[in-house]
Amino acid sequence: MRLLEPLAIGATTAPNRVMFGPHVTNLGDDDRQFTPRHVAYYERRARGGCGVIVAEGASVHTSDWPYERAPLASRAADGWSAIATACHAHGALVVASLDHAGGQGSSAYHQLPLWAPSRVPEVNSREVPKWMEAGDIAAVVAGFTAAATAAVRAGCDGVEINAGQHSLVRQFLSGLTNQRDDEWGQDRLLFARQVIEAVRVAAGTAVVGLRLSGDELAPWAGITPDQAPGMAAGLAELGLDYLVVVRGAIFSAEKTRPDFHEPTGFNIELCRAVRAAVPAIPVFLQGSVVDPGQAEWAIDDGVAEGVEMTRAQIADPDLVVKLRAGDGDHIRPCIRCNQTCQVRDARNPIVTCVGEPSSGRETEDPDWYSPTTRPRDVVVLGGGPAGLEVARVAARRGHRVRIVEAAEQLGGIAAVAGPGAPLVDWLIRECADVPTSLGVAGGWEHGDEVRHGVGQETGAGAEAAAGARGAFEQVVVQCTGGRPGLGMYEIEADAVVLDVADVRRGVVGLPDGPIALFDPIGGPIAVALAEELGSRAVLITQDQIAGNELSRTGDLAPANVRLAQRGVRVERRALLRVARAGEVEVEDRFSGVRRTIPCAALVDCGFRLPTDEIAVAALRAGDCIAPRTIHEAILEGRRAALAIDHVPSGRPGAALPAPA
Repeated sequence: MRLLEPLAIGATTAPNRVMFGPHVTNLGDDDRQFTPRHVAYYERRARGGCGVIVAEGASVHTSDWPYERAPLASRAADGWSAIATACHAHGALVVASLDHAGGQGSSAYHQLPLWAPSRVPEVNSREVPKWMEAGDIAAVVAGFTAAATAAVRAGCDGVEINAGQHSLVRQFLSGLTNQRDDEWGQDRLLFARQVIEAVRVAAGTAVVGLRLSGDELAPWAGITPDQAPGMAAGLAELGLDYLVVVRGAIFSAEKTRPDFHEPTGFNIELCRAVRAAVPAIPVFLQGSVVDPGQAEWAIDDGVAEGVEMTRAQIADPDLVVKLRAGDGDHIRPCIRCNQTCQVRDARNPIVTCVGEPSSGRETEDPDWYSPTTRPRDVVVLGGGPAGLEVARVAARRGHRVRIVEAAEQLGGIAAVAGPGAPLVDWLIRECADVPTSLGVAGGWEHGDEVRHGVGQETGAGAEAAAGARGAFEQVVVQCTGGRPGLGMYEIEADAVVLDVADVRRGVVGLPDGPIALFDPIGGPIAVALAEELGSRAVLITQDQIAGNELSRTGDLAPANVRLAQRGVRVERRALLRVARAGEVEVEDRFSGVRRTIPCAALVDCGFRLPTDEIAVAALRAGDCIAPRTIHEAILEGRRAALAIDHVPSGRPGAALPAPA
């Protein structure tokens, strides 16, 4: 497998061709330094076999403070040293990313004007930046020089200059943001050349790479795929050792790392063209490559010499180790949901993964798989993500586990709604040896006994059924998920009101005619169903824009484009008041004016409630505590699997304890 073969980069050699690229982690501190959390985060990927690790971008000058915990290069030496030492122990190369966000930054933290080539307003804040004078330009070039010197002295194998998204270097390269008429405008490559030449001298024999946007998706003035090869060739001649091909710019920030709505490997042809123009140095493919098979194909087909697989290694830090061992089928999939790994927003969350909650929490999470010293018979009530994770982790720890599921299939709502199906499929495969009872008649009874064994029971051990008081010490874990919430609207006789979960499971069908979708959440589930229904759909939202919460994943603008292209009617600022036969009545949340919307049925995509507590359960996890996302379900499933050891004998009914 060529993906796992060594790769010469400049004067050094990477153990394989897999890169963990630079991204915002929010693992820094208030002094803009790298922290032990960073060290553990990168060390975990190195231990998992990654060949090239590029640390989070560090601002090369104090004029740049793009987000609160953004590292500052002048304070990064100790952190770079600790990261390099930790990762070198596992054979990985460590590269320091050098950055300046320019006009795409923020003035909220240093309360100074943004610096940029021209006075082009920042897209989100609308802030007009300061036009950089010659002295400003010289100061930033000097900042790149000092940062490169510090990184190499700290033990990094090299540095990477960011000319991709949120980058001052790219802003000078592009007609979108460089509208100057002086020497830096007449020759838009001048600033990039000055930076690369200065960094090349400062780095000495260490690696110097460039992350270059080859398509700003703005052909009227921006960098285009036709221009990218020539631009890359000209810059590579200045002494680059590798190149990473990306896309996106000031008006297309969400396109650098889009979610599952865009195909994987979207930069393949762009990368192929750039590689042909710079045959003397390795070129890395970037662009939602999360499947090792696609990564291997890209190398075999001559697209690139290496592949950046950042989100894939947030989802499974052991990706390379598993490939080496021939266990590729056991790699936890990245579902490209962007729900918890994209953290550049006002909440200031820490990077993690819905399927691997320990990502970003390496310094605080326990060893979930430590062998138990007290094997128990564990019955998991509910086979959604929480229940599957309880079963998977508990079985790995040495407990004897059975899953009881009232439905005819495992996976819960996550299997049929949203982007989580690949992760659910993986969980089911990982639980293949866990005996399962599906379609249990009547579901589960409350009280001292749980009905069991009416479905497709497999495996031996019916004596271990939940609630039985036999010879085995047992623990029952409740993961029964959620149920429909209480709609804050009136439902009149003969109104057709359907729960989105029943629609997605195929329990009920949709009638012909227009379908109203009530979406008080503003998340992906109602938007996805509306897209599928197209012009039949009427999406009712209380917000000013459909899918309001999709801004966190970068899908807000793209989702509204898709809805418009599909002909979906969006009723904004609307509060649902009455559902009747053939229509719904909504109220404008600002004016109070009511209006009716004809429809054949109403699909409620609103909030859910937890299912009732089951007395026999000693532990609970997931939506039966409070309906939330896959991330919380997986995390609480792990906590429950670890807490099984501490459940007192004969004392069921305890809620899932918070971690110590």
